[in-house]
Amino acid sequence: MARIRKRILSVSLMCALTAGLVLPAAAPVAYAATTTKSAKAKPAKKATAAKAKPTKSAKAAKTASAKKRAAKAAPRKAVAAASIRHASYAPSAALEDADGNLSLRSSVAFVQDLNSSDVLFAKNEGAVAPIASITKLMTALVVVDAGLPLDEMIEITTDDIDTHKFTHSRLSVGTRLSRADMLHLALMSSENRAANALGRNYPGGLPAFVQAMNAKAVALGMQDTHYVEPTGLSSENVSSARDLVRLMREGSQRPLIRQYTTDTEYSVEVAGRHQTFRNTNRLVARSDWNIIVSKTGFINEAGRCLVMLANIGGRDMAIVLLDSVGSLTRTADAQRIRQWVQREIGAL
Repeated sequence: MARIRKRILSVSLMCALTAGLVLPAAAPVAYAATTTKSAKAKPAKKATAAKAKPTKSAKAAKTASAKKRAAKAAPRKAVAAASIRHASYAPSAALEDADGNLSLRSSVAFVQDLNSSDVLFAKNEGAVAPIASITKLMTALVVVDAGLPLDEMIEITTDDIDTHKFTHSRLSVGTRLSRADMLHLALMSSENRAANALGRNYPGGLPAFVQAMNAKAVALGMQDTHYVEPTGLSSENVSSARDLVRLMREGSQRPLIRQYTTDTEYSVEVAGRHQTFRNTNRLVARSDWNIIVSKTGFINEAGRCLVMLANIGGRDMAIVLLDSVGSLTRTADAQRIRQWVQREIGAL
């Protein structure tokens, strides 16, 4: 019995000793297992990447698709009219290159150097199209040349409410402003009620005023131009790019038209409180533009229009943009024209 007890005690001591030696080694084994697992994961990731790598045919298809998308997204190139002459200051190939030198999105675009009378760019220059509120330049020309008293008070009536397009106006019925203020708002912020009131208060009323508008157009050689009312809300008021250049040149000879079309903002009293009106052409407020005459226009039939006389690189330029789609297109086209002209002048 004593031997048996002795043997049991000896076995127990050996087991305890063995347990104490083995247990501390468990932690490093677990760490090693984690390391091994992580190391194995990396090749698996690499294998996945290798699997996702496109084949040569897939690459070719992807490249062709990208080229197709790029070609589709590329802007349409404006094609200069055959009648375009070289500008006297830069008879270079760049002015007649239709593959990227000047790309405009307006349906009608016309750029003329007034110093030399050279046409620098033309796109659909012969198109006779609705001109929307560009009409108001002729309205202003007739009013100024009539010599009517500019301080005479004119009242907005129900006759001045737009029944063509039902557009909104900030000039409520009963508003009384001077003829000068009405002219200012008609030119600067394209106020339709103001323009109609000016025509209505012309000697002989609206019929006589419209007749005077058309007579002035004939006198200026505007053969493609016809007016039926003084606001531009009617799509029957039509003109062409070259005719509008004639109109702007004539308007630029009237200091009042130059001032009113290029003012950034103007305040008048309406319904007992001062209201500030702003220019519909945002470019007049930019320091990098030197604009002499400006007018915007919009009705659905005409699209968005912009005409300007501006000094670019020391030269007076006429810019006509008609039927632009989108509120920013005409402004963006004008910016492209200015940069293009500056680049051409700087290349001399």
